[in-house]
Amino acid sequence: MRYSVLDLAPVPEGATTAEALANSADLARHAERWGYHRYWLAEHHNMPGIASAATAVMIGHIAQATSTIRVGAGGIMLPNHAPYMVAEAFGTLAEIHGDRIDLGVGRAPGTDMAAMRAMRRGLQDSGDRFPEDVQELIAHLGPRRTESNLRAIPGEGTEVPVWMLGSSLYGAQLAAMLGLPYAFASHFAPQALSQAFEVYRSQFRPSKTLEKPHAMLAVNVFAAATDAEGIRLRTTMQQAFARLRLGTPGKLPAPVEDIEDVLTPDILAGVNQALTISAVGAKESVREDLARLIETYQPDEVILTGQIHDHDARLRSFEIAAEILGNS
Repeated sequence: MRYSVLDLAPVPEGATTAEALANSADLARHAERWGYHRYWLAEHHNMPGIASAATAVMIGHIAQATSTIRVGAGGIMLPNHAPYMVAEAFGTLAEIHGDRIDLGVGRAPGTDMAAMRAMRRGLQDSGDRFPEDVQELIAHLGPRRTESNLRAIPGEGTEVPVWMLGSSLYGAQLAAMLGLPYAFASHFAPQALSQAFEVYRSQFRPSKTLEKPHAMLAVNVFAAATDAEGIRLRTTMQQAFARLRLGTPGKLPAPVEDIEDVLTPDILAGVNQALTISAVGAKESVREDLARLIETYQPDEVILTGQIHDHDARLRSFEIAAEILGNS
């Protein structure tokens, strides 16, 4: 089974954005050596702890730092952008870096209302055109259309693979209808996971680029030398997610010894429910968690993410996961 990395270019407390961007390139170089298949960046805006807002630029940064691993978006929030300009950006990436570029697209804003209004001047104010925008984007990346005078250059003919991202049944249905590979955001929104995979697989229509369904499962991984240390590493993500839900996002917080000392029981319960699809602890515990998740949801591919404060600990976590999945 292919295994990949989903990176938000986290900016830890005490670090700068420049350091975060350098850390992402360093992780990508390690991930390539450890056998990871893809390295995806996610679009988020107006968040002090996430440095991947200019996602296409980040993809170029990572692709330049590596040589074989696929690099892409997980994803581009398409309602924030004109499909034509996305095609030009990713067509340019493909012309520079060859057949290594992926383009995952999503319907969510990836931000708050203030940033959404700032980005969408002159664009549609809702996601109602999303299916049409996806098809327009795919067409711009395909062969030249003689019936149209509008050409994305670069873009045209690059055939950059388009993935559908989602956290609900909407994306599953659209991915099935268009015959696209499908990645579910189970690392933070697991509620509809089983149903979404079922809908996607049962309704899938083969396309010229994909003959059968291909579903990707996103998993949080916090791997360390001991179970206790893995649990401690996870407290960073628990705090960050709680702050986001409370409307006070900031840089990625340092881990704490006991999460119950900093989060109330009701907030912690909600956070833990959102982070259900996780593998935590020492190598054997993470192996068991990953095996259980893969057996339960039967993904065709897994993509791992880990919001870990210390860069060295983050590297080690992804290395442990690669040791497990590379030998499974």
